[in-house]
Order: sequence, then C-alpha cells, then structure tokens
Amino acid sequence: MTTLVWFRQDLRIKDNPALFEAARNGRVLPVFILEPAEQAGETHPLGGASLWWLHHSLASLKADLPGLIFLRGSARHLIPQLAKEVRAEAVFWNRCYEPHAIERDTDLKKVLKEDGFEVKSFKASLLFEPWELETKSGGPFKVYSPFWKAAQQKTIDDALPAPEKLEFADYDGGEKLESFDLLPTKPNWAKGWEDCWQPGEAGAAERLEGFFEEGLKGYGTLRNRPDLPNVSRLSPHLHFGEISPRQIWHATQKVMDRKSSVAGDGMKFLSEIAWREFAHHLLYHFPKLPSDNWRSTFDAYPWQEPGDELEKWQKGQTGYPIVDAGMRELWQTGYMHNRVRMIVASFLIKHLRIHWHHGEAWFRDTLVDADLANNSASWQWVAGSGADAAPYFRVFNPITQGEKFDPDGVYIRKWVPELRDLDTHYLFAPFDAPAETLKKAGIALGETYPKPLVDHAKARKAALDGYEAVKQAGQDAA
Repeated sequence: MTTLVWFRQDLRIKDNPALFEAARNGRVLPVFILEPAEQAGETHPLGGASLWWLHHSLASLKADLPGLIFLRGSARHLIPQLAKEVRAEAVFWNRCYEPHAIERDTDLKKVLKEDGFEVKSFKASLLFEPWELETKSGGPFKVYSPFWKAAQQKTIDDALPAPEKLEFADYDGGEKLESFDLLPTKPNWAKGWEDCWQPGEAGAAERLEGFFEEGLKGYGTLRNRPDLPNVSRLSPHLHFGEISPRQIWHATQKVMDRKSSVAGDGMKFLSEIAWREFAHHLLYHFPKLPSDNWRSTFDAYPWQEPGDELEKWQKGQTGYPIVDAGMRELWQTGYMHNRVRMIVASFLIKHLRIHWHHGEAWFRDTLVDADLANNSASWQWVAGSGADAAPYFRVFNPITQGEKFDPDGVYIRKWVPELRDLDTHYLFAPFDAPAETLKKAGIALGETYPKPLVDHAKARKAALDGYEAVKQAGQDAA
C-alpha cells in the first residue's frame, strides 16, 4: 500500500502521527506544497522572516527524509493529481487550524474520498483539539484561567517515536527547494541569522535541552527579564512543527520529576504552552479573530492614521530605549522577548493610538515564530479588544518597564549601542538626563538618538480619552 503524506506545519519525523501511521501501512510518499496565498484562500500569508525559517526547516527535513518531494501550486489540485499519479491508496495529513486551512482541507477530504482514496487526518500540533475542551455550560472558553484548569484535568497522549522503517514510493517529479526562492537576497536582511537559530527537528531538540539546563530554573519570575536566558525560544520550532507540544510536555514533566526544585518553574512553563493552546482554541471558535475586534465595541475607538510614527516604531526610533531595543532585536534576529513584545505593542496601540492591525502585520512579516493564532490573540489582548484581554486602562509605562525588567540596562545597551555609555540612572529616559551627562556619554538627542515621539503622560491621557468612546459604545449596545 502506498500512502501520500502531506507535510505542512509538522516538519519533523518523531511524534508525527500521519507519517507514523503511513509507514506502518507500507510505502510512503512525503510531499510539501508551497501554496500561493491566493490559491490557499489565505488572508494572512507567511511573512519574510517565516519564509526564511521555512527554507532552512525544509532543508533539514529533506536531509532526514530523503524521499520528501517539493511541489508548488494549489493543494486542492496537486494532492489528488499526485495521489493518482503514484497510484496511492491513501492520503494522510496532520491537521491545521487556521480558517482557510480548515476550509481547504474539508473540501479536499471530500474530493479524495469521492475519488476512492482512504483519507485520514491527525492531531499533531496541539495537546488538545480546539473542540475537546468546553466550559461547564458546553461552549468554548473565553478566559484563560478556567481553560488552563480544565487542561490540567486531561491526560496528555504519549509522544510517538520515529517510524521504525520508512520505505519511500518512487517519484521522479517535484522541484528543488531552492526554486521556491524563500530566502532574501537583494538585500539579504537575514544575514547572520544562522548564528542565532538552528531550524529543524535536531535544532528544536537541542534548544529544549538547552532551556532545561540554562533557563528553566527561575523561569517562573525570570522569564520577564530580557537580559537573562530564562526563556525557551521554542516558539518558531513549535510553529513549524519541528517539535510537538506533547514532546515538550512530557520532557518537562520528566525534568520536574527528577528535580523537585524546578517543579514550580516547570509548571509555569507548561502553562505558557497551554496559552498557545488557548490562542488556537480562540481562533478555531472565533475565526475572525485576525481581522475583527473580538469585542465589537472597540470598533468605536478613534484610531490615528499611521504616518511617520509607525515607521519610527518599526525601526526602533521612538526615543524610548526599551521600545527601541525590542524593535531592533526583532529586525536583527527575527525574534523579540515576550515581555518586550507586550511593551512595544502597548506603545504602538496606546501611546501612538495606531490600530493593532498594523502591529500584527509587522510582527507577522518580521517574526520567525509568527503564528496566526498567537499573533492575533496577543495583539488583541494588549489592545483590550480580545478575549481575556488586558484592561484597557493598563498603559505600560516604557520608562518604568525598562527599569523593572532590564534593571542593569544590559538588554538596552546591547540593542541600542548609542546609549551604551549613558549612566544607568538615565538610561531608561535619556531625555531626562542633564545636558552634561548626555554630552559625556556622546549623546546628542535628536541627532545620535531620537527625542521621544510622544510624552508618556499626555499619551496615556489621550489613550484613556479614546477608550471613553469604547465605553459609550458598550453602554449604547446594552
């Protein structure tokens, strides 16, 4: 029996249910299809940083799975065509949960079954299917805490091993990975990223072990410190399926059982894995999450038209060092520490009053871990428009946030080197430093480092004034 296995966001061999089941049944033809967004019906396509990661992840998978073939075009057309061409009896894949993917896969499954193929899809990228966890009244969860409580009552399936034997079906077609043109060349804005990241299944496993050794102890509190190594940086590996949440869950539990001293930190880490699950739960039940305010009253917010302020935010030229450090880390590495993500998002939405759509789009283009569910849910959380959202009146102070979470200025000095010689006392608000102090540090505000785009106190008041329109909309709807 020959089974076509369609790879998507599951670029691994271990704990890959579709591949495992297909290998047990006979010969396997693994295929990855680069599908243009318009053909997939995708409204939020992969950005440049994600495409860079995808290239290297596929190269790694091809080395581990030499029978893997690459195609480009519409999966609705290519999958049935390929299955017939190689005389496959079955087509297997692991499920994706984006709205366009659900629609496409449902249509494709119907067509394949009508053509006589056995079709199976599997859970591989989540701990729980989005429909498996329900509130006591039977609906989807809208608040994280009870979701997490319910998740802890569930048994997590064991991770599958790699197939014992893989026999590949013969196929002479396909494209070279290089023909996909996923890497930036003119210019190569990702130069040096190979020193930061190791995409692929082996890199994911190595990153997890490195986190256990260097970052898990103290994670419960130190994960908020961008100057310290207490974060896993597993998010891109998870997004592309180079490691599964089941593998992470069980590996973490083993470490917690072995070292009782990290039990609390391990549990906090697992709760963050569950937050990812919650984001996918929301996207599945509320498919307009990436485009529409989850709380429709926020449609009334008086957003400002993006102008130069948006570009300065993107380039890390806001005049607030912790914000600028985060935006420059993002541009230079394709990643940003999670605490800093919240700070820069709050700044765009509440200091500049620019719609969260613009931030979501920039993150989607520049993050190697850009994930539709996480990105959309997180931006709406900061805006106050989402499920279980941060209170609208919470406006992060970029000065005190820097003081609290980068107390020695290590993170800021790394990513905003023009401030490296400034006394730590003034590092978080250089615009408050005496002229002599700035001169001594070689800083000329407005020249070597920008003056602040907005005054924090005035911006906070303007943001809160804007939220009055949201409150009024809620009262009118009541």
